[in-house]
Amino acid sequence: MDDQRGWKMWWHKFRWYERNRRFLNRWRLNRHMAKSGAYIRFPVEGEVLEALDTGRLSLGQGTLLEPGCWITLAPDATISVGGGCFLNRGVMLAAHDRIEIGDHVMFANNCFVGDASHKFDDPDLPITWQGFESKGPVSIGSNCWFGVNCVVTSGVTIGDRCVIGANSVVTSDLPDGVIAAGSPAKVIREIEFRGAEGQGSGSQSQE
Repeated sequence: MDDQRGWKMWWHKFRWYERNRRFLNRWRLNRHMAKSGAYIRFPVEGEVLEALDTGRLSLGQGTLLEPGCWITLAPDATISVGGGCFLNRGVMLAAHDRIEIGDHVMFANNCFVGDASHKFDDPDLPITWQGFESKGPVSIGSNCWFGVNCVVTSGVTIGDRCVIGANSVVTSDLPDGVIAAGSPAKVIREIEFRGAEGQGSGSQSQE
């Protein structure tokens, strides 16, 4: 009986983990992509199809998910990814409440964006049973670039046109137009944008 129950559990989990690879589900995913103008390179992992079916996940036109991207959402959570975004191999988005990503955001390999973390303060329960806690939703502006292995934690707001260095952990808000790096990530400098006349114009303030 125990062996039978074990096999049933294994088969149930196997079908769940492999569901995005089934031909019919891949066709359904591609139908969603055709409607939104986004693209998926298989395999992708997580609740991508379920979230698209229920409107809890939106992908903007021209956005590309490379193989190995993992998107997971709590039952009432939402993820919004703008147009023209690029999620490279191994990028994971994990929403307990809400993650919002603007347009033309690039994530290098193995970046993680999550709006919750595991609880671990009950010594009488395994850590896997203790649930989650969150400091709030995550919001990422448009035209941002995240280097390899970046992590964005809950409650963080990142402004437009930011660059986050490789291996950084973003634990607090970042304003528009900065380069940040480190663990935790700190602002290194403002970005000097080229103005209409080819001159640097990183800050709006003038001396």
